[in-house]
Amino acid sequence: MRALKIVLALAVSYVALVVGFESLLGWVQPASGATIVITTVDPDGRTHERVVARLDSDGKLYVAANHWPRSWYRRALENPAVQVASGGEHHGYRAVPVSGEEAERVDSQHPRPLLFKFVTGFPPRLIMRLDPTDPAQDGGAPR
Repeated sequence: MRALKIVLALAVSYVALVVGFESLLGWVQPASGATIVITTVDPDGRTHERVVARLDSDGKLYVAANHWPRSWYRRALENPAVQVASGGEHHGYRAVPVSGEEAERVDSQHPRPLLFKFVTGFPPRLIMRLDPTDPAQDGGAPR
């Protein structure tokens, strides 16, 4: 019975760690040169901004849902016309979910550290390619 209590306490502690870490990230939304801001639109027409890591691969721009909270990803699937802000510039993109070899390639080129996976609760990674809607955009990736 004591072992069961210890396992239960560890499980509850781990869930609390993951919820706390994910909540902090959602609230703070840390940005750097390796991030972009994606703007999605919900069914009511409201816009939502989220800081996400930019993943460049073969001259194309990708983003990934690396956390359990992923409402921005679901909104992009429902309405793939998104805006991306990077380096003070805003450009329009079409969000395209990818899978198979393309997703595996991007994932392997941008691995997540084990500690990151641990504190986020090992969420499955969902990768999305952002195709530029303005043909004048250089290579589809804002700089």
